[in-house]
Amino acid sequence: MLGTKAKPKSSAEARYSTASSAQNSDSKTTCVVAKGTVIEGKFSSKEDVRLDGIILGEVLCQNRIVLGESGRVEGTLQTKDAVVMGTVEGEIEAIGTIHLKGTAYIKGTIKAANLIVDEGARYIGECKIGGENKGNAN
Repeated sequence: MLGTKAKPKSSAEARYSTASSAQNSDSKTTCVVAKGTVIEGKFSSKEDVRLDGIILGEVLCQNRIVLGESGRVEGTLQTKDAVVMGTVEGEIEAIGTIHLKGTAYIKGTIKAANLIVDEGARYIGECKIGGENKGNAN
């Protein structure tokens, strides 16, 4: 009969179908703050965060935050884990690991269970790593 035979999916349709079903089964979400965005005040997220914009105030991320090269935090940043390629002026605190990539610039206090610093990363201020100096991003 006409129209009863299923049309085979194109490779693009198959990839999209597989990707969307994978996203639905493991609902890990990332909040993206785009370059050019400025937020003033308190920002909090239970999900992962990708920050390419600017936050002036307090940031609380209960999972992982990735601060892109254009990303900037002026204030306090509390998180579980952080990858920093941008700028933090204030305090950055993690209960896990803070990874400062080569373009990172921190001016203030760093508190974390673990710290990884790549060549080229810069920080000015106090650094408290491990032991009782673990962050408390709860």
